[in-house]
Order: sequence, then structure tokens, then C-alpha cells
Amino acid sequence: MSGRQVAGDEAVAPSVLVQEHRLKRELGFWGLTAIGFSNIVGSGWLFAAMYAAQVAGPAALLSWVGAGLLCGLVALVMIELGASRPEGGGTVRWPLFASGRLVGTLVGWSVLLSVGGTAAEISAIMQYADHYLPDIYHGGTLSLFGLGVAVALSLLLTVLNWFTVRAFARLNNLVSVFKVVVPVVSVVALFASGWHSGRLTDHGGFAPYGYAACLTVLAGGGIVYSVNGFQAPLDFSGETRNPRRTLPAAVLTAIALAVLMYLALQLAFLFTVPEHLLGGGWKGVNFDSPFGQLALILNLHWLSSLLYADAVVSPGGSAYVGVALNARHTYALAKNRTIPRAFMRVSERYGVPHRALALNFAVIVLFLLPFGGWQSIVSVMGDMYLLIYAASAVAVAVFRGAPGGGGMAGWVPGLSWIAPVSFVVSSEFVYWSGWHDLRLALPLVLAGLLIFLAMWRTEHNDRPLAAELRTGAWLIVYLVTLTALSWLGTFKGSGRLPAPYDSLTVAVLTLGIFFWAVRSGIAQLTAHRTPPPAP
Repeated sequence: MSGRQVAGDEAVAPSVLVQEHRLKRELGFWGLTAIGFSNIVGSGWLFAAMYAAQVAGPAALLSWVGAGLLCGLVALVMIELGASRPEGGGTVRWPLFASGRLVGTLVGWSVLLSVGGTAAEISAIMQYADHYLPDIYHGGTLSLFGLGVAVALSLLLTVLNWFTVRAFARLNNLVSVFKVVVPVVSVVALFASGWHSGRLTDHGGFAPYGYAACLTVLAGGGIVYSVNGFQAPLDFSGETRNPRRTLPAAVLTAIALAVLMYLALQLAFLFTVPEHLLGGGWKGVNFDSPFGQLALILNLHWLSSLLYADAVVSPGGSAYVGVALNARHTYALAKNRTIPRAFMRVSERYGVPHRALALNFAVIVLFLLPFGGWQSIVSVMGDMYLLIYAASAVAVAVFRGAPGGGGMAGWVPGLSWIAPVSFVVSSEFVYWSGWHDLRLALPLVLAGLLIFLAMWRTEHNDRPLAAELRTGAWLIVYLVTLTALSWLGTFKGSGRLPAPYDSLTVAVLTLGIFFWAVRSGIAQLTAHRTPPPAP
């Protein structure tokens, strides 16, 4: 990292370098692949197959393939950034350097809110645990007893992350093996119990609710949330041996393995649901614990017991990685001065940011309070993640267009077209999640403006406020535009802008915003006459 002043950040202070050097480079390819796979395969495999079938029927298979391909495209952008400038919590740092402090603060705020994704994993554990402890839920929300259990589990995951990154990686590798074995056994056992032919065409056909439902299910059905998480290895790039070699292979391998597993699970669900449950079509199929209850109906009691056990291990493993990942994000937010610098302190003995872990524990508990269940949380959290991808697409284009090429590694060919397509794809994912979720998610992100203004008043800044606002204005316009189009469009909106013109409008407008954002970022880097920080 450069010690010179860069746009959106002050000169690197000696105290910051001390904390950076305490991070230990101990992760290799298999450790990173396991982190990515474990973060992707969490509660999604327990719930998403049912929710996807309810929304799109058998056509949900197309959504899984599409999500894998599109997330792979977005991952190429993240890989180039991670390989070029490995840094703890890089997904929070890159937008700051590329687009200034306003964008860095808003993206950082959305990242802090996305800590709620870990709450979703814990919520999934609670929904399956309700099979054994029926007092966990009351009226669709966690009871006082259930909240106590959830908080205790959150505390346990935080404590397990308190020690060295090597211990974290070893435990995660063991969990990942279990998370592969149980879904594979489930698929084989469900098909072996008997399956119903014609399920891809019966009960309304392959796409009983229209092909537009394949887009709605990406976010609202939990598919994007389920495939999401591939960026986890990148946030450990500052703790990786030879990141330029290991990061690309680890990220792409994790995505491929996860998508193959999700497709197998979706097929197993579609073909083995008993015929008498499909009287009202796929929309009428509803389980509190989809695969666990399905196994019981099919008299696979041993499988049901295994699934209820894995309902703790799979989301627990993702929550375990999520707690570690969120700590790196919070560490980077403190480094950005989005939150006080005290939270970037790294334990000299363990090489772990303990104060960041403690803060994230508090945020997780807050998210457990207002939401009723898994789908309620992931529908909103998915939009928070996607904003990180959009900002990263801008960042990679800005760095490439900066004087000297911005020190990019050149791992990914074709970034000149991959970056804008990735930005548009991320924007469409946000839009397709629907007005019901966006009316909450996007205003929450815009609330980060208050944090930006508060921090601006208390921090020393080398740029005038007006210049910072001009550089970051594109993100404000972007969020307002998506909110307005969501209200106008057909994805749970008013329908004033009919399909497919609503999605086409999103593509055209966000593409224009992308090029505006890139020009603004390059201009502010050039004005400072300082290249982005070197790897």
C-alpha cells in the first residue's frame, strides 16, 4: 500500500501500518475455496429450492443457471481487484479509492447493514430448531426464549472467531466437508425414494407463472442470496499467501461447486414433492423446514434427522464465515474512517480485529429483533450485497483508466466490457428484487449520507465538500433512479412502466450512470496527481 496521499483517504498513518502488519498471511487455495464455498452454501440450500419453486415453478432451474453465470461475471471484476490490491476488507476499500469518501461511506454503510446476512443464517437455524424446541417462535417472530437462543449462538460464533485465522480456516475446512456430504446424500436419498415423471411440464407447464418469474425469484426467492458470498475469499486477500495466484482459482471453483449442488437440490425438490401437495400448483407447496419435512413425508426418518442436524451445521458454517468476513469489513470501515479508528485494532497475539468482532455481534443482535424469518431478512440483505458489486465494477474501470493503468494485475481479459456489463447486471438484480424490498433497502443506504456529513465535520479532509459531492453524486442519483423505477415497474411496483421496457430502461439508465461514475473517479484521481494505492 502506498504511503502517499490518495483520493478519499489520508496518508497512511504509522498506527494503521502497525495494525496491517499484524494480519497473518496464512491462507492458501484450499482454505480460500472452503471459505468461499462455506459462505455461499449456508441456509440457502435449506430454503431456496422451495421458495424458488413457489415463485417460478420448474423454470427456477433457469434462474439457478443464470445466477451462477451472472455472479461469475461479477466475480471476474472482484477477482481483478483482489489480485491487484490484496487488502483486508478490500470490498470496502476499493470504492473509497476509486470514487471518493461519499461513495466509500455509503458503500461502507451498506456493508455494515449487510451484517444482517449473518442474522439470516442464524434465523435459518432457529426455524429448523423449532422442530425440537417449539417455543422458539411466537406468531411468526422469535419469542423471548428464541431470541435468547439466537443471541447465545451469535455469541458462540463470535468467540470461535476470536482466535487465529489459521484455527478459523481449519475448523471451516471440516465444516465445509460436512456441508458437501449432507446435500449430496439428501439428493441421492430423495431420488431413491421414488420420483414423479413429468414434473417439468405438469402443473402449469415448465414456467407456470411466466418467464418473468425467473427474474423475480433471483432476489425475492433467495437465489441471489444463496449464490452470493463468493467474494468472501477476496476479503481475506490481505491474509493470503500469493493472492494473485490463488484468489482467481479459489473464487471460481467455489461458485462452480455451489451452483452444481443447488441445481441438484432443486431437481430433487421438484421431482419428489408428493403429488397430493400440488393441487394448488407450486405456489401451494409450503413447509417451515422444506427438506426436513419432505423427508418425513417420504418416511425417510434417518434423513430427516440428518437434515435437522445439518440445519445447524450449514447455516452455522456460513454464519461462522460471515462473522469473520464482517469483522474484516468493519476493520476496513474503521480504516476508511467511516467509523472510529478504534475498531480497526488488531490483536497482536491472534492477528484478529477483536473490536470489529464485538461491534458486529451487536449489529447481528439488532437484526434478529425486527425480522420474522429467513426470507424476510435475505430479501433486503441481498440488495445490500449487490451495491458492493456495482461499486466494485466502477472501481475496476476507474483504476484501469487512471494514469499508468492503476497498477491492475491484468488477470482478467476483456474488463473494458465486463465491468459495465457487471454494473448493469448488479443493477438489474437489485431492480428485480421488487418494490416491496427496495422501498426499505435503498432509503436505508441513503441514510448513510448523514454519516458522511457527520464524519466530514469531525475529520480532516483535503478536498472541499463541494468537490467530494460532485465526485460521488452518481451514487445518489443511482439509488434514487432504482427506487423510482422500482415503483414504476412491474416487479411488485405500480406497473406504470410495463415489462420488458422496465428492465430495458434500468439497463440503459444505469449504463449511463456507470460511465458518469467512471469519468468522475478518473477525474478525481487525476486531480490529486496520485495513482491508486499500489498492491
